Amino acid sequence: MRTLDRYLGINFIQGLLLVILVLVSLFSFLELVIQLDDVGKGNYQALEAFVFVGLTLPKRIIDMLPISALLGSIIGLGMLAERGELLAMRAAGLSVSRICVSVLAAAGLLMVASAALTQFVVPQLEQYAHGRRSLAVSGSSGITLTQQGFWARHGSSFIRVGIILSGGLAADVDIYERNQDGLLRAFIHAGEADIHQDGRWTLKDIYKKVIEEQGISTEYLPSLTIDSFFNKDQVSVFELPPESLSPSHLYLYIKALRERGQNVDNYNLALWQKLVMPLTTAAMVLLALPFVFGPPRGRTVGFRITMGAMVGIGFYLANQIIGYLGLLFELPAPLTTLTPLALILGIAIWRLRQAP
Repeated sequence: MRTLDRYLGINFIQGLLLVILVLVSLFSFLELVIQLDDVGKGNYQALEAFVFVGLTLPKRIIDMLPISALLGSIIGLGMLAERGELLAMRAAGLSVSRICVSVLAAAGLLMVASAALTQFVVPQLEQYAHGRRSLAVSGSSGITLTQQGFWARHGSSFIRVGIILSGGLAADVDIYERNQDGLLRAFIHAGEADIHQDGRWTLKDIYKKVIEEQGISTEYLPSLTIDSFFNKDQVSVFELPPESLSPSHLYLYIKALRERGQNVDNYNLALWQKLVMPLTTAAMVLLALPFVFGPPRGRTVGFRITMGAMVGIGFYLANQIIGYLGLLFELPAPLTTLTPLALILGIAIWRLRQAP
């Protein structure tokens, strides 16, 4: 039985990788065309456009995962059905539900991998890509960009800003203060900062370490204001879209924005979409199985792929429309993200029960 599980899983993964290669190549080319339109703005050149497309490649893979899982299942298992291998498995006593479990087991590994990428890999690459692009387009000088944020000089101090969000909010701010001899005198870490139009930054949730001859002292400060730094307009080019943040960061920023009385609908929707993504991938795999176990006569792999592509595109469009309608009518994000998932699961289970 384990041999059959492995065989089904390998065919599913092979079909998935083929679809991902095609879809990601197509959408990467379209993204490159969009980026080339900005070539010539500031210091943004063609090489920067190619680098941006490359850095955002993992994000496109994650975005295409549900549709890729649907089409990959149809291709991988459809080829088995075309060659009569699925029929032989069922004749040997392997039920439809048991085949579903085997495929879902392989999809489960995919879901774990996608969740890890969404939390630890994709956000860092996305943030670095958007920051690098913004820095080149704006032609800003005096700023150094790294994967951990951007660095700037403020008097005798150096400041690292992790993330700039909409509404004049910065997060993960580090300040390194030097004395007259150029030696490190103090280190300040702030969880967040309010950016004012006049250039003042009000730091919050501060831990400050002061280096003295007697040793290092640590203190906590509720707030601290630094003057004559970048204002809202100057840092607006570094604002990150909600989709580029990890689920954990989205949760923390939603909490911070709510405390400031700002609208969090966009961030809340992005958070729930990321949380539901693995479940949506599994639901798409289930939805693909009725295409495979449907009537074999006149149902070629090409026909099944075409039908699956139509269903996948329809789901993607419906999901986007429901999300935007939810923002428009201020509907709860769990409702707008879980409704399409419940609909897919319902259709998949209903169709599987009708499978011969």
